[in-house]
Amino acid sequence: MSDPAVAPPLAERRRTALRLEIARAAVRLFATQGVTGATGEQIAQCVGISARTLWRHFPTKESCVRPLLTAGLDAATDQLRHWPPQVPLLDYLTDSCRRGTLPSVDPAVLDLIRMTVDEPALRAVWLQAHDDALPVIAGLLAARAGTSADRLQVKVHASMVNGALRIAAEDFAAKCANGGEASADALAACLHAALRTVTDGLPY
Repeated sequence: MSDPAVAPPLAERRRTALRLEIARAAVRLFATQGVTGATGEQIAQCVGISARTLWRHFPTKESCVRPLLTAGLDAATDQLRHWPPQVPLLDYLTDSCRRGTLPSVDPAVLDLIRMTVDEPALRAVWLQAHDDALPVIAGLLAARAGTSADRLQVKVHASMVNGALRIAAEDFAAKCANGGEASADALAACLHAALRTVTDGLPY
């Protein structure tokens, strides 16, 4: 079994770095030219690679942004793996934001999340990223509870946490566009409010 503390191989780190560079180039082009106006070939040119290389990494130009959209989700699910016993999830994740354990606020990601509201193709990538994260979250919640991830209760709880993470990110991005503070504390406040709504349950 591999040691989780060991860094990924150099080739994997380079691949990850290239995918992030492609994602950032795609966001810049989508922001200036629109998703329809930008092409995969232009994204490749910005990064200094061939279009053929780009398509080896991503099936569509819209999917090029996925690494930026999944970074926060991956960090959140990683935090769930280290969620201490007897600590409410609400307090744990918001404290993680403030301590800088989750990714720092990235203007490019905020721009991208705002674009997912009006661009159906980017919205599909954003929602798919969350859909892919759902079984991971369910598995982590099930393991903590000592039960099966197939249980209805676990799946509902996982969906609620997943939805809270997505909506908190969208709300935070919108607030920043309207002059709100783009800080870890402000992000933590949005996350706290969303998760508080989950833990409070339906008010009806």
